[in-house]
Amino acid sequence: MSTSKTLSTFQLMQIFPTSESARVYLESRRWKGKPTCPHCQDETKVISRGGKRLGYFRCRICEEEFTVRTGTIFERSHVPLHKWLYAMYLVVTARKGVSSLQMSKEIGVTQKTSWFMLQRLREACGPDFSKLRGIVEIDETYIGGLEKNKHETKKHKAGTGTVGKQALLGMRQRGGKVVVHPVPEATGAILVPTIAQHVELDSVVCTDEHGAYRSLKHVVSHHESVKHTQKEWTKGFVHTNGIESVWAVLKRGIHGTFHHVSHKHIGRYANEFAFRLNEGNVVHDTQDRLDHFVDRAFQHHITYASLTA
Repeated sequence: MSTSKTLSTFQLMQIFPTSESARVYLESRRWKGKPTCPHCQDETKVISRGGKRLGYFRCRICEEEFTVRTGTIFERSHVPLHKWLYAMYLVVTARKGVSSLQMSKEIGVTQKTSWFMLQRLREACGPDFSKLRGIVEIDETYIGGLEKNKHETKKHKAGTGTVGKQALLGMRQRGGKVVVHPVPEATGAILVPTIAQHVELDSVVCTDEHGAYRSLKHVVSHHESVKHTQKEWTKGFVHTNGIESVWAVLKRGIHGTFHHVSHKHIGRYANEFAFRLNEGNVVHDTQDRLDHFVDRAFQHHITYASLTA
């Protein structure tokens, strides 16, 4: 579409006023009119239950029963489907994210349920494994609280600066998508192979002068850098302003909305921010972004036990 259209909360409620209306929409997105068994992938011998079991299907091949929730982030959730869609709408439209506390108030569930819903939704946010190409900006950053602000029992006793923080590698294709990847440390041995997994060989990569990027010449055809320590921010087309703007949004969201994110879950939060930026809050219609998010939700499944282990 040439112009993007927003979708207000009121309009969303009009489109999906009930769990039944949400179910019909989700079945249409997932199966396009041909319910397919998620257990054996057969679509020829599927029968629909009627009456009080509307929305339930049975496969005559494997004899398994299923619904549109089966094998997705919605599976084993008692939250009505129209509340799930509203939660997805909030994730898609909130530039700095939405906290589990705020979400619980918005959709009328406990904060524990809201937290689990949001983690499932973040699981559906990514990552996208298609490679970046063209001019690609790359930078690393660290997420985590200041040592002086931590309780004595949680302080790291040695080192300063990045000690106790989570390293993130960010890659942004000019005019294209963003990839944010948690890494154990920002060394060449870690960063360069990770970059090779996400960036096409014939790309032009722009970084700062961090020594970890020196061996990039072995995995991309062209590597340029700017010297930030010498206050060189731009050199012709070479700069990292785009990926640095991603860090600004990410850090404002984490510090302003979530306040604290554990190292275990930082990857999912990073996926959420990258997904939102890639979908483009002003480039695509809100309904289109919601449709895309729903399509991704069908491809992921995660349990509470795996999140809390």
